[in-house]
Amino acid sequence: MADKPLLNTGQLAIVEDAVRTAEARTTGEIYCVVAAESSDYGEIPLAWGAIVALAAPAILFVTGVQVSVPDIFEGWSAAQVGRAAEAAAHEALGAALVLQMVLFAATALIVRTGSVRLALASRSLKRGRVRRRAQEQFFAKNLHLTRERTGVLIYVSAAEHMAEIVADEGIAARVDQTAWDGAMAALIDGVKRGDAAAGLTAAIAQCADILAEHFPVRPGDNPNEIPDAVALLPKL
Repeated sequence: MADKPLLNTGQLAIVEDAVRTAEARTTGEIYCVVAAESSDYGEIPLAWGAIVALAAPAILFVTGVQVSVPDIFEGWSAAQVGRAAEAAAHEALGAALVLQMVLFAATALIVRTGSVRLALASRSLKRGRVRRRAQEQFFAKNLHLTRERTGVLIYVSAAEHMAEIVADEGIAARVDQTAWDGAMAALIDGVKRGDAAAGLTAAIAQCADILAEHFPVRPGDNPNEIPDAVALLPKL
């Protein structure tokens, strides 16, 4: 079954209208991107598979598998005893290697499941991936090419329940980064409540307040440089 989209058609129209209303107050440009996820976290199954596989010798030890030779040394030469010990060591090593391969494959297969993979990714890793993808989208959507460098990207990543607001250098030079905290809080609150549309519209309105203060609209000179529609990005 396909994942339910974060925004339905009606909600997309509401957010688009909120962007249009906001941009009527400022020369700034606001663009919204909603991504299903910001990374496939492909390294997580491999990392956990390796961790579990490296524990194989300890598992063998705990379960009582030992390297031993037959206790029938009488009449054996030293060379025969040495060969028996070597064979037993090879057998134990082979068992450990087989167990490691099985554990690696089984763990990686289990962890590659989307919900498990995401749950095992650290919060700092997810935060970094969300921030990086937001910055990539900022440039991919040409928000750095507005006339006065006043583009603002509002980015939501559904799988991670995280968001980012990226402002161009024209805004950053005049607006302190902490000014966006309220918009970020409203945005994340809406996403966590399962009402991304409300979070986005609230964030758009707060961003518009900031932009209107520093970059007020000039009647007759306020071109719409970036589309108002929300960009939806599928899973990677």
